[in-house]
Amino acid sequence: MSDATPAEVINIIKRSGAKGVAVVKCILTDGRDKGKVLTRNVMGPVAIGDILMLKETEMESSESYGRR
Repeated sequence: MSDATPAEVINIIKRSGAKGVAVVKCILTDGRDKGKVLTRNVMGPVAIGDILMLKETEMESSESYGRR
């Protein structure tokens, strides 16, 4: 995974859906955009302090997920 960038979860905004999707804020800890705060959708269990390996750091997730 040489092309992935590590990001630390700093806040869990909300959880939604039957698949366990969480909307989290994370801060990039390495790479070109170090220090940038992103909002991402994460599937599965996640806790504050977890490290995510992001393949893409340009776009953020939208606030809506699933049905409207």
